[in-house]
Amino acid sequence: MSVLSLEQKLTAKLNSMDFSKILIEQPYEYKSIFLNRIQPDQSNARFFPAVIIPDQLAYQIATKRLSKAQLIERLDCRNQVVIGKSCILNCFNNSSFEWKKANANIASILELAANLSVSELIQAPSIYPLESNSYQLLTGHRRFFAMIYSNGIDGAAHFKVYNQQPLLPRTKQFQENASREDLPQYGKLQAFQEAILELETLSAMRQRTESKGLTVREIASLLGISMGAFDNYNVLTRYPAVLKAYQKGNSIPFITMKKIVLTEEQRIRKKTGQSILNVEHKRMIDKRIHDILNDIKSPVTAEKKRHYRLGTVESPELMKFILTENILALDCGIDWNLLDWEQPKAVSEAFKHVVDYIKEQKIQ
Repeated sequence: MSVLSLEQKLTAKLNSMDFSKILIEQPYEYKSIFLNRIQPDQSNARFFPAVIIPDQLAYQIATKRLSKAQLIERLDCRNQVVIGKSCILNCFNNSSFEWKKANANIASILELAANLSVSELIQAPSIYPLESNSYQLLTGHRRFFAMIYSNGIDGAAHFKVYNQQPLLPRTKQFQENASREDLPQYGKLQAFQEAILELETLSAMRQRTESKGLTVREIASLLGISMGAFDNYNVLTRYPAVLKAYQKGNSIPFITMKKIVLTEEQRIRKKTGQSILNVEHKRMIDKRIHDILNDIKSPVTAEKKRHYRLGTVESPELMKFILTENILALDCGIDWNLLDWEQPKAVSEAFKHVVDYIKEQKIQ
């Protein structure tokens, strides 16, 4: 069976409903589902490489009947996180950045699992059906892993179950995660980029069917954020250096990072005299942002001084004329408005020309 592309799905929907209802009219119901029927979304910004294990194996690890080395050899789970009932194990190399990042995720999951043990989730994770009577996790990856840790793979939990995969899944994921303060900054920016790609496709399809694309305000509304927040995300995803910094664990607040980006853009505009930044300008800005975030000092190059040489004045009459008369008003054939005053050679040549004119026409 052929799989319809996002463009085909959107075109069909836009022919039958208004675009604003695409994210609203998606039937769902709340159900209790066994966790072993649900699979995480590995392409989601909130996913981290995890191996979910049976309850019996988790018990062996939790009671130290199986060592970490034995587990890695048995499951081939190096550079992954093993998770099961009352068991979560970081199998990354402990000297790597990924190990540190996984530990931060583990701490977050353990904290949520502790809350789950004494109270229910306020917001259930969302899923949608796949073939073979299984489900794909849409939102709530951290909550799902906390459920695994608390209840085991054979346990059941409450989920928001869509009748089918939402038309714009990345946009749905971003809507839920954008307002949460506890999520990593890199995950938010990555989720924004993925959602924007979907909405750009929606805008193109709407352009075809209604002869008008989405406005910036409509895109922000569909993302569930304010125009100010949209501008923040838009600025912070312009340059790879920003995304790489957050991916590597930089924790600079978004507002501070935005100021760095805008300052560098303004600096290049002022330096080049151009309001529209081209590809080369953006490459320079990206390099500069990378250096700032990595505390790399740019080499200081002294600006070349300009020297203006105006020649020799041969007589007192000529000197008096130059100093007392408005030589810019002389009809000597030079358009002073077009003269590039920043170029010493051009200025020197213009002065020589006007001196020759004064000698010939004004001083006998």
